[in-house]
Amino acid sequence: MILAVDTSLGTAIAIVDADGRRRADASSPDPLGHAEVIGSLLQRALTDAGDEITHAVAGMGPGPFTGLRIGIATARAFALGRRISVIAVPSHFGAALSVLEENPDVGTFSIVTDARRREVAISVFRGLDADGIPHLTSDTVLVPRTGAEAYLDGLDVREVSTLDAAALARVGIRAAHAGRELAGAEPLYLRQPDVTVPGAPKRVGL
Repeated sequence: MILAVDTSLGTAIAIVDADGRRRADASSPDPLGHAEVIGSLLQRALTDAGDEITHAVAGMGPGPFTGLRIGIATARAFALGRRISVIAVPSHFGAALSVLEENPDVGTFSIVTDARRREVAISVFRGLDADGIPHLTSDTVLVPRTGAEAYLDGLDVREVSTLDAAALARVGIRAAHAGRELAGAEPLYLRQPDVTVPGAPKRVGL
């Protein structure tokens, strides 16, 4: 079975079998407080589905710095403890697969998620590729919400406030079967964190 963890929006955890069928899920729509709920949600999903997990899928964003770190760290720590591999998947791919599973005939469409600070993250997709993975037609971008309408002109807009971790897991399974890496080790923050390492202290002359 495959465990998927995503904290790009709320906190979403799901377990699916090797064929992608949902075995358990547990989630919280709260975009804050990931650290407070993720342990209990994980325990609930494992209790419902059992713990014979062969892979862990980590949602890599886009999303806020702190929230993403919690979900990715949880997936990696779980995988390390079980000695299983982690599959990194951009979170918007899971949202796109949910759209395509509900409406296979949809044309070009955009996944839009709140990036806070009056900005949104946008990914544009069209259909599934030969591996059954949503086809990303252009790189994910961060734009001001006030300017998003012009960027999205002519597109079928799907603004997403929660993410189905089971769909994310299915993307991860397909990527693993195809031998593809959909994301690197670094999360897709799109924006630098507020807290940075201070530079060297200034020299003060006497």
